[in-house]
Amino acid sequence: MTTLKRDDILKVQDIQTELVHVPEWGGDVYVKGLDGTERDLFEASFVENRGKGNTRIKLENIRAKLVALTACDENGERLFASKDAEALGKKSAAALQRVFEVAQRLSGLTPDDVEELKKGLEENPFGASLSA
Repeated sequence: MTTLKRDDILKVQDIQTELVHVPEWGGDVYVKGLDGTERDLFEASFVENRGKGNTRIKLENIRAKLVALTACDENGERLFASKDAEALGKKSAAALQRVFEVAQRLSGLTPDDVEELKKGLEENPFGASLSA
């Protein structure tokens, strides 16, 4: 087994993309996995700090937000800005779910991750001060 060095790791292109057929939209769209920073910001965007240790997880429009971050062209360039998530949220739920599932898999996101985030807030409410 090869022991990797710093430069070995940093030069690897490890963000995967996948072409997804979306019949509701009449074609195909590339989807890319999130990088580590994007994933952290994505997760932090669902934490609402209401002050004095009062926090909650807000999952509104989670599918559209992830699609906005991961839908891309063949070169991996995003198709949408984060502000487009609201408009994307008005698109077909079936289409969003199809793209969301691929983005989730490529980004290593599991349903258990939301539960871990909630648990982390219960154990450390000061963690809610993250902002996206």
